[in-house]
Amino acid sequence: MRQPTRKRAPAVRVGRTPIGRGVFARRRFRAQQIVGVIRGQVIDDPDYSSDYCMELDDGRSLEPAAPFRYLNHSCQPNCELFSWETDEPAPHDRLWLQALTAIEPGEELTIDYAWPADAAIPCACGATGCRGWIVSPEELPLLVQTAD
Repeated sequence: MRQPTRKRAPAVRVGRTPIGRGVFARRRFRAQQIVGVIRGQVIDDPDYSSDYCMELDDGRSLEPAAPFRYLNHSCQPNCELFSWETDEPAPHDRLWLQALTAIEPGEELTIDYAWPADAAIPCACGATGCRGWIVSPEELPLLVQTAD
């Protein structure tokens, strides 16, 4: 007789944060462990923009589906986005979320949005090393210069 298959519980959940929604770990993740694939709709328009879109390549964006649609920014993130590098000519339409540090159950998963200076907004992530702006670390000097 065939054993019933157990459905594995989701590794993450969407929950409330002081700024809206966020993504939280349901289980422990090791540093460098893949948390999950970010699925959604690929938009082939270099001018496309939304509150949630993630850049792919060649002017394309990914409009992510839940749960990873709700990843919040941190200047000291515990996760990062990546895509597989292959020699295949097919376009890479998927992003993956990988833990940068060990993550405990209940901990919010965050990424560094690293926006360009012309799109930067004030940051309130609360990280010890908060840059004060949601901006790429390389472009922070551009904001500091304009503030002087």
